[in-house]
Amino acid sequence: MAVFRKILLNRKLINVKNKSLFSRCIATDLHENILRSETEDISIPNITVPELLYDKISCYNKYTATESASTGRKYTYEQIRIKSRNFSKSLRTKFQLKDGDVVALFLPNVPEFIICLLGSMEARMVITTMNPMYTADEIARQIEDASPKLIITQSNLVPTVKSALDISKRKFPIVIVKETQAESLPEQTVNFSELIDATIDIPDIQPGDANEVTFIPYSSGTTGLPKGVLLTHRNLVSNILQLSHPDLSNYTSPSGDFQDAIPAVLPMYHIYGLMTNFVFLHQGSRSIAMEKFTPESYINVLKNNPISMIFAAPPLVLFLASYPAVKPEYFNHLKVLFSGAAPLGILDEERFIQKIKREVQIIQGYGLTESSPAVSFTPKNCKRTEKIAGSIGRPVPNTLVKIINPDDPEGKPLGPNQQGELILKGPQVMKGYYNRPEETKNVFLNGWLRTGDLGYYNDEKLLFITDRLKELIKVRGFQVAPAELEEIIRDHPAVADVAVIGIPHPTNGEVPRAFVVPKNENSTNLDEIQQYVANKVAKYKRLEGGIEIVKNIPRNPSGKILRRQLKIEYVEKQK
Repeated sequence: MAVFRKILLNRKLINVKNKSLFSRCIATDLHENILRSETEDISIPNITVPELLYDKISCYNKYTATESASTGRKYTYEQIRIKSRNFSKSLRTKFQLKDGDVVALFLPNVPEFIICLLGSMEARMVITTMNPMYTADEIARQIEDASPKLIITQSNLVPTVKSALDISKRKFPIVIVKETQAESLPEQTVNFSELIDATIDIPDIQPGDANEVTFIPYSSGTTGLPKGVLLTHRNLVSNILQLSHPDLSNYTSPSGDFQDAIPAVLPMYHIYGLMTNFVFLHQGSRSIAMEKFTPESYINVLKNNPISMIFAAPPLVLFLASYPAVKPEYFNHLKVLFSGAAPLGILDEERFIQKIKREVQIIQGYGLTESSPAVSFTPKNCKRTEKIAGSIGRPVPNTLVKIINPDDPEGKPLGPNQQGELILKGPQVMKGYYNRPEETKNVFLNGWLRTGDLGYYNDEKLLFITDRLKELIKVRGFQVAPAELEEIIRDHPAVADVAVIGIPHPTNGEVPRAFVVPKNENSTNLDEIQQYVANKVAKYKRLEGGIEIVKNIPRNPSGKILRRQLKIEYVEKQK
């Protein structure tokens, strides 16, 4: 054993300081084709997210934590701490909420989002987030599944919330985050400001268990309808610390008049945007919250702030590289561009560098909701070369990754340059799907999380994503579940059967396209079906790829739709 241990150390396969990991590796995970981080594993404390962040916040009290790009309202780190605690006590006293009750956030990116998160977590609540572009039908579906006891939203979204409550036959308090003090409060709603400014004389709430679920975002996983993903404090704390590792982090601690400034345009209801904002807090950065992306608003943020880091999905990178009003001088302070949610090609990286006329580090990462989200990251010491470009990097600390044949029930790891499904293990991996035991069982293979993404790693052990096994459609980095759209379209009285796939799009990545079997071909109105879907889903889920009339939908013997076959046939027709 001693000789074997020495060999492992020489090959830098493990960090023996972590004895539990070493024992686990000896038992199951020692294989040269299982990828690990090149950095040492980190120690993950057994604490909650508020405990982790509040410990750091005290170092940055006077600095701005978050501000609104549109109104300029802002909160310092000290204010975030005080108002989050006030909010946690208000949830307990005014609304009589208890441990484990669910609070829904139906908000765009506003400075108060962070207070909602930390206050709810400190009160030992569970948070579920909702896309502010959702329709009442979509919100009702999540309300029925997650059973929240309270929802926090904006005045302009109240009609959607009330319609969703009617559809779901639920009733609970609606709390309003006002954009300005002069804004009138809708009837039968509660002012958020009153909750965070109220000093309530009760003992501080004791932190809960790090293994308690604290966040339920929704993901379609590898297939099917959106499902609640059970993320614990430990999952989130692990990922915050993994991304804060010195070998990966590009942040600079605030000092004097200096503070990293970062546009927060990635939606905070999405795990990518939410986790980056937690890391911003952990590192003492100034987050500039953007309620929605428009060319003018984003350019104004670039012009008026010394932006040091940009977090983006590929469509935003393409915008920055091609939009005429984006000037090179706006990037004079930029240190690094992070791209995630979908692969960014080498040519797109080059266009961005050419546009800004200076070398900055471009880092790509990979993750999924089920892993909190980060799985792999380009280390900051990796120089941008042809071999690096397009890679999603190497596993973050404490994370194991392997590529397997998707049909191999044993999950034997493949070697370099062999394509297969990426699967992983790590402390950031979810507890499971909410009330979905069968789906939870199916997404794990011998304790490894199946991602449904196809890829490989090269001789330098850099990972690349090439395709998807899962049938999700990725529109500008957002997930669209074919099954969700199919369920809606089947309800249309003119439709007998339907299948939905994603087709390529020059700026959105993919868009949904429906193949419809009509009940009566001569009387089918495709425009009517298009509008029917548009009325029920968020804009990015609309059938921008069109509708095609077909005689039948291909299925396997058990009745499963063969979407991959439809996609191949569609691509062939375009040649």
